[in-house]
Amino acid sequence: MTEQTAIRLFEDKNIRVLWNNEQEKWYFAIADVVAVLTQSVDPQAYWRKLKQRLREEGNETVTNCHGLKFQAADGKMRVQDAADTEQLLRLVQSIPSPKAEPFKLWLARVGSERLDEMEDPEAAIQRALDYYARKGYSEGWIMQRLKSIEIRKELTNEWDRSGIQKGKEYAILTDELTRAWSGMSTRQYKDLKGLRKESLRDNMTNLELVLNMLAEVSTTDFAKDKQPRGMSEHMAVVRRGGKVAAKAKAEYELEHKKPATSSLNANRFKKAIKI
Repeated sequence: MTEQTAIRLFEDKNIRVLWNNEQEKWYFAIADVVAVLTQSVDPQAYWRKLKQRLREEGNETVTNCHGLKFQAADGKMRVQDAADTEQLLRLVQSIPSPKAEPFKLWLARVGSERLDEMEDPEAAIQRALDYYARKGYSEGWIMQRLKSIEIRKELTNEWDRSGIQKGKEYAILTDELTRAWSGMSTRQYKDLKGLRKESLRDNMTNLELVLNMLAEVSTTDFAKDKQPRGMSEHMAVVRRGGKVAAKAKAEYELEHKKPATSSLNANRFKKAIKI
């Protein structure tokens, strides 16, 4: 999951949200919404009881809720039940509260902001700039990361054009591309950096971003030339694109006598001022 975290305010109350780039959806921490609508002293307990009741009633919305990591008050990342906008609107119907209607309007405004960004790419760029700046990344790294987002989008546009499905098929191709240039699967790469659900790209050094971009732009160009159809043809194109970056990686390591991929994650390389 490629995610960006934000805090949204509803009547001066914090609601934690995650934006999933691949699914193009907001996910909201359900307990935060419960706290706003019910003013319960223990929103987690309220939600547990509500969830149990809804399950007993056969409510499919509860079954389809996601467990995602949100930052807690102590700064640690903890798994919380989360719902997208549609799921949340259905859950709100089950919470007796005079605030339900204004909350629906607030959700509509949140969705409208994203639509505005889709209409005005500069707004989305500014949001990303602000996000990474708040996270403490250097200006140079941020510019590199934004370029990597543009290149990734060009690649996924090619996948969309030929009918590759977002989600599982995207993940399979991305994993194979990562393996082709780095020699590691995405999971192995994350393990190297000590990551769990965090974005791998957000934890890459400048060099790693450059190599990953080279792999993706090469794959995009090969896809445009070959016009692959189906997963097997796309897998062949992905391996070919990754091989271009693998050669560059090998040349770098030969000349510099050090690995191009690093165990450093964002927290460590920001402290080392290496971005």
